[in-house]
Amino acid sequence: MGGFLSYMQQNQAQIFSLTLEHIRLTAISVGIAILIGIPLGILICYIKRLSKPVLGVASVIQAIPSMAMLGFAIPFLGIGTLPAIICVILYSLLPIIKNTATGIESINPQMVEAAHGIGLTRFQVLTKVQIPLALPVIMAGVRISAVTAVGLMTIAAFIGAGGLGYLVFSGIRTVNTNQILAGAIPACILALLIDFLLGLVEKLVTPISLQKTNPRAHRSIQRTRKLQKGILGVFCILLILVFGVNIFSTKQKSAKTITVGSKDFTEQMILSNMVSDYIQNKTDITVHCKENLGGSQVCFSALKSGDIDLYVEYSGTAYADLLKHKPISDVSKVYNTTKNELKSKFDIDTLSQMNFNNTYTMAVEKDTAQKYHLKTFSDLAKVGSQLRVGTTLEFLNREDGLPGLTKKYNFQFAKTTGLDGSPRYVALENKETDVVDAFSTDGLLKKFNLVTLEDDKHFFPPYYAIPLVRGKTLEKYPELSPLLKELGSHLTDSTMQELNYEVDEQQKKPYDVAHSFLVKEGLIKSKSK
Repeated sequence: MGGFLSYMQQNQAQIFSLTLEHIRLTAISVGIAILIGIPLGILICYIKRLSKPVLGVASVIQAIPSMAMLGFAIPFLGIGTLPAIICVILYSLLPIIKNTATGIESINPQMVEAAHGIGLTRFQVLTKVQIPLALPVIMAGVRISAVTAVGLMTIAAFIGAGGLGYLVFSGIRTVNTNQILAGAIPACILALLIDFLLGLVEKLVTPISLQKTNPRAHRSIQRTRKLQKGILGVFCILLILVFGVNIFSTKQKSAKTITVGSKDFTEQMILSNMVSDYIQNKTDITVHCKENLGGSQVCFSALKSGDIDLYVEYSGTAYADLLKHKPISDVSKVYNTTKNELKSKFDIDTLSQMNFNNTYTMAVEKDTAQKYHLKTFSDLAKVGSQLRVGTTLEFLNREDGLPGLTKKYNFQFAKTTGLDGSPRYVALENKETDVVDAFSTDGLLKKFNLVTLEDDKHFFPPYYAIPLVRGKTLEKYPELSPLLKELGSHLTDSTMQELNYEVDEQQKKPYDVAHSFLVKEGLIKSKSK
């Protein structure tokens, strides 16, 4: 508990900022969902034949896994807040539509008939009778959607939209329980707070005559309502301030601006911060850093669409995964082919290779290596039927990952499990798996004191870090090329592993690690973020 409280104190500014961001994204999503859902709920009450199709589509959307929904959205909407908001809107619709329809349909038909009898039009009956009487039921649906939206909005971090999910995802990938809790606990508190506030709204919109109370208590209820209105008023003002702060913070933008992205693991976040810091210190370009965007395909899609201008890829990944070539070990051919084809097909420039090769490897615990005499992949192939392997989902499906590796070495494992990020290391430590894939510069290798095996048949292609830049961006800012070449010359395999270790084990922030390295190497002067 002491460690958690200490983490909260040290990172209170970041947690507060991410919480405000989470509130803003959730409020926008739920607000739009209300504007769409209530009219749809009313519509299916009046046009009965639309009821099943509308509710059916909303139910199907609700059943789609959130990550799959994001995967569908990214090619069309890119990354950032827009796809996250749209996904949460879609997930929020069903309770609102269903409760709106249920609320209106549950009204006594005689009451509606009486309203028509006194001369009210159809629209007046709807606005003056049906909706007011149905509001308590409608609000119950809004409450469900709002609370659910708070949890769902954590996925926003996966595509660079921010929010408390950033702390959760980062904590999972670095096995940092304090960081996970720092994201999860505020999200839970926020959900409870929203439920409480919407509960007040639900009470306020329920006519006193419909509340199950003693008639003598009506005066007390009226006093209570004044207090409830005051509480809601205060929170409305706070919500306006949240949006105001966001608008003010994003109002000023430099004419010379680029966005640097990163994948969703430690090394990538260090590199993106390092590149951003270095460029901003050496030029008059304003750099925005979008961390934690997901895997290679997500970052590459963001680069192609212009959502980001630059990110650091790996030569083997670009060659085999992005360009769909069969893996080869020829360093020059991999780089030159990647450079030429990315330029000709996508107008993306491949800058000079950095001085470290973050190749894939397979890792085991020391006692496993000793028990089965494991030093090479060929050794692993001989006893694979007795061992369980856990790999990242990306490695599990890539041709330069487990599928190709299995063909090359004839691997036959007792069990294969997809485990994204750092959970595979935890599974290894807990004896739930025996072998994991890893990056050669991964700080978690040092943290968990693992043995890496030799790729003795040289299956893996080279994975030198290569900055990828949009052609238009490089044309506008040609100074990026020599700058990043200079930066890359300072990064070695051992250096990168040590930097990763500082984040994964010592729980330092990626920006702080990147900045300290640049200062230590004399590339920039020390400067606060």
